[in-house]
Amino acid sequence: MDEVEIDEGKSLAITPTWALATVVTVMVCFGFFFQVLLDQFGKWLDKTKRKALLSALEKIKDELMLFGLLSLLMGHWVVMVAKICVKTSTVSSRFFPCAVYDNLKPEEGRFDSASGYANHSSDRQETYTLVHGHDNCPEGRESFASQESLEQLHRLMFVLGVIHVLYSFIAIALAMIKIYSWKIWEQQARKMAIQCAPGSSQAALFNRRLSRLTTFISNRTSHPWSRHSVLVWLLCFSRQFWSSINYADYMALRYGFVNTHELPLTYDFHNFMLRSMEEEFRDVVGISLPLWIYAICCIFLDFHETKIYFWISFLPAILILLIGTKLHRVVVKLAVEILDAAPRMGNHQLNLRDELFWFGKPKLLLWLIQLISFQNSFEMAAFVWSLVRF
Repeated sequence: MDEVEIDEGKSLAITPTWALATVVTVMVCFGFFFQVLLDQFGKWLDKTKRKALLSALEKIKDELMLFGLLSLLMGHWVVMVAKICVKTSTVSSRFFPCAVYDNLKPEEGRFDSASGYANHSSDRQETYTLVHGHDNCPEGRESFASQESLEQLHRLMFVLGVIHVLYSFIAIALAMIKIYSWKIWEQQARKMAIQCAPGSSQAALFNRRLSRLTTFISNRTSHPWSRHSVLVWLLCFSRQFWSSINYADYMALRYGFVNTHELPLTYDFHNFMLRSMEEEFRDVVGISLPLWIYAICCIFLDFHETKIYFWISFLPAILILLIGTKLHRVVVKLAVEILDAAPRMGNHQLNLRDELFWFGKPKLLLWLIQLISFQNSFEMAAFVWSLVRF
């Protein structure tokens, strides 16, 4: 046992140089590998003139740099912060994530609100040590934050940074895959527009336009609840589980955009959507200051009597359902407006406008999506950290 303790406590002066060189080599290789990987990806984005995605990549790099700086600071400041002493009365057990009895035994059956795992006997002994250990402080005072707790927080921040970056890349990849699946519809629409060139009959062109919107209107207004001010929300809520963007929706939205901006029917609407989505990714990726404030508030309020983190874990699912319902409501409202304006014949037009969204600000949806991504990353980071920790 003594040999093990001596081996674990060896300093740099009595560590073999080949071991130190090996560790540094592995770390440098990993660092350069990811740096070259990101640089090559950035060059490809610049070569393909995807400026918006290149800006999103720069934000991801900034996020990695921020987490690296936080990791560096926490790695060096752990000992200094642990030496800060405060009055024992200040370190109240009321703000512990886990409940602790006065006799120093945690409540049976209590769960850690951040990890969701029960405290084992070894953890109870550790809790006792962390709460009441004040070797560096005089009598009547305790450490502001123990070294062990700060090291655990350090690991949690590292896991959060890695998972949030992975979430950003996965979200971009899935969205791109979905949008590229619509390219065949764009090809069909442009082919149809070429067939309806100026040399062809104007009646044929009008009938093709009308048939696209007729299918769209029929699909979105066929249910009797479509015109009800309250029941339409229930209809839209249910549709998001089994209905997505179909061919008729795409053609109608394409025609509405082209007609509103007075563009030729051969306009590449799919390419415009792709570029727009890339610009939106630039606003979604990264962790903004309000999200950091949100995370700090969650950490501060996550003491055992509130269980606040348990309740806010439902927030992403609620927001996703709310956003899905709202988007379906916008589509149904556009279809109903067309039907009311020209119930039988006429030049059907989609009245696309910002007022269809909450407070007339479509970018509010992007902020909610960013919040959902961060919340999911935070939950997954806490889960992975708890698996490693416990």
